[in-house]
Amino acid sequence: MSEEQEENSVPFYPDHLTLEAKVALVFGILVVLTGVVGMFLPVGLGAPADPIDTPVHIKPEWYFLFLYQLLRYIPKTIGATAPVIAILLMAVWPFLDSKPDSTKKPVRIRLWFSVTAVVIIIALTIWGEVS
Repeated sequence: MSEEQEENSVPFYPDHLTLEAKVALVFGILVVLTGVVGMFLPVGLGAPADPIDTPVHIKPEWYFLFLYQLLRYIPKTIGATAPVIAILLMAVWPFLDSKPDSTKKPVRIRLWFSVTAVVIIIALTIWGEVS
């Protein structure tokens, strides 16, 4: 490195360290100041939420609508455990049924079962949206 480059350069260690320390100090002061202001002047949007009372107009996102619609018509314990058991069964099924199919009948049964499940899920989702 030439002498001219050394004169125009800034040493990394003390200069960069002090600059980062100053930035961290200012950021920390702003965070503490925001917390103190929030303690003495809290901003509320309304009454606190009641976890026991769900308003009627509340709807879940579209990908949960069929599960919530299912909960309306079957007991809650079955409605909460059946989807979990179904997902676990789908994950384990390839390990339980590993023999090759000799006929087309099992393939057709699985196809109709899958189509029926998808149609039921779509119908419950649409039903949940319009209800």
